Amino acid sequence: MKIESWYQQNFEHHLLGRYISMEHVYPLLEMYNLKYEISVIGVSEKGQDIPMLKVGKGDKVVLGWSQMHGNESTTTKALFDFLKFISQDTVFKTEIEHFLNTYSFYIVPILNPDGAACYTRVNANNIDLNRDALSLSQLESQCLRKLFEELKPSLCLNLHDQRSIFGFKSGKPATISFLSPAADEERTVTTARKVAMEQIVKMNAILQKYIPGQVGRYDDSFNNTCVGDTFQKAGAPTILFEAGHYEQDYQREKPREFIFYALVALFDIIGEGSAPEYKAYFNIPENLKNFNDFILRNVTIPTQKETVSIAIQFKEFLQNKSVDFKPFIDEIGGLDTRIGHKEADLNGGEILTIPQESLTVGMDISKIIDKTTNSVIFSYNFI
Repeated sequence: MKIESWYQQNFEHHLLGRYISMEHVYPLLEMYNLKYEISVIGVSEKGQDIPMLKVGKGDKVVLGWSQMHGNESTTTKALFDFLKFISQDTVFKTEIEHFLNTYSFYIVPILNPDGAACYTRVNANNIDLNRDALSLSQLESQCLRKLFEELKPSLCLNLHDQRSIFGFKSGKPATISFLSPAADEERTVTTARKVAMEQIVKMNAILQKYIPGQVGRYDDSFNNTCVGDTFQKAGAPTILFEAGHYEQDYQREKPREFIFYALVALFDIIGEGSAPEYKAYFNIPENLKNFNDFILRNVTIPTQKETVSIAIQFKEFLQNKSVDFKPFIDEIGGLDTRIGHKEADLNGGEILTIPQESLTVGMDISKIIDKTTNSVIFSYNFI
């Protein structure tokens, strides 16, 4: 059986959508309790437990954590897809056995349980944990640092989501992105960085089969307040994962699949097996902020002498334990360098908007109507 077929039939169906909290994860931890070592490594600022799973018994120690930003849940879903995959003995038995004997993979599914519960990037004290590596002011940050120092991992996986604004000059979106963080201001390619780059090259080779031209890398400017930079500086190869946008999949179910493939490639369960060359990392295109969720082209509006384009971006809000997407006007102008995940061209026509007020950047907008035809061009339920 091909791994794609296994995935389509067996991904972790208990985790769906953008809102993933400890409430969703605890039943799965209970299910794996007899199979893997599960421990509590600390508590959040509001006193929630931070659980960790240990998978495998090998000498290569890998530490991975997800939802450091509470509203970035795609990689959490992918981690549980990976757990389900290595827990079965129907397909890839030899490869999985080799993985379990080679690696000890320590997984923190949700580092920021308070933020996850509220669907916020920050923790309960409004602190971005990925900017707390220097001061270690938060219990969650202290927990991760203590774990890092105790385990002395040979590889760290810092798992995140990225916004839908990233893409490339080619016009394709950045569906998955990586970074081998800098270890100093000079961005020296240290031994640790080389190892991280090699692993990224390996994962990129697999992902090109699924999303050709849609894998990017982030700018590697050094920031000593970031966890990845700090761990890389300490000599532990560290990889930043970023799950992004794929077509009109705002629930991020396809990107979770691609992160899953990246993980099985990382651990040599799938792949060519040839030694990757770290320099190929620099051939991966760097992310640009050149996308919007929707762009309406060539619109005539009373406040402008020439036709303009209107860029609309969705913001996410938690409502009744579900994530709601609300559209806001992001920019009005020529927007020649911007690309919409979806676009419409009004060819100079005028529009009516709901709510009906003058168009300004930052305003929320539920509906756009073609004034000539009275047809709906964009609506709140666009996605």
